[in-house]
Amino acid sequence: IKYAWPTQLAGMLRRDELDAALVSIVEVLFTDRYDVLDGIAIASLGEVKSVFLAHRQPLAEVREVFCDPASLTSVSLLKLLLAERGLKPDFKPLPDYEAAPTLDAVLLIGDRALDFSFAGHPHAVWDLGAAWNELTGLPFVYAVWALRRIPNAALRRTLREARDFGLDTLDHIINSRTEYTREFRRDYLGWHIHYHLGTDEKRSIARFAELLTRHGLGPVHPVRFVS
Repeated sequence: IKYAWPTQLAGMLRRDELDAALVSIVEVLFTDRYDVLDGIAIASLGEVKSVFLAHRQPLAEVREVFCDPASLTSVSLLKLLLAERGLKPDFKPLPDYEAAPTLDAVLLIGDRALDFSFAGHPHAVWDLGAAWNELTGLPFVYAVWALRRIPNAALRRTLREARDFGLDTLDHIINSRTEYTREFRRDYLGWHIHYHLGTDEKRSIARFAELLTRHGLGPVHPVRFVS
């Protein structure tokens, strides 16, 4: 098992260094070389808390956005959401996380986003999960298990068992971790994030692919789900 940023996992998967990886959904949509394990995802229905644009100016006045280098999906999602409003600012890599509070507009994900929120800041926060739900009425799928197209039935079973074990022990995970507060961990891991890939999540992936294509953010390939 290797722990790495979504961008790094995607690179390792492309180089065939991994047989499967929990990667950003855009890695699957933009690269026609993986199957997606059905039933499992990292998703949110509405506010996600850990994927957002922090901005000091009104959205319509944002001219450049500095992007978390760990991110793949959230950059595409933000470009799409802004394009839906007729906005196309410049996107630049975030030079370092320490600079984030000094910037007028910064896209953050994961622990860095949560750290930013808990530290306090003068920015308004545009939660991208909430923005997607307001636009489409659907959950948003951030990550899926992408598998190389090789014989992997045993691996698929193992990944499902790992998901089931994680859900069965979620209360223990929430209670035993120390980050932030217990109340936040309970709401974040038990409510804001969910872990299933069902009909609505698949509709959301299809809608995301459609809008990426509409706004010239592709090319996008069909998703192949495997049981």
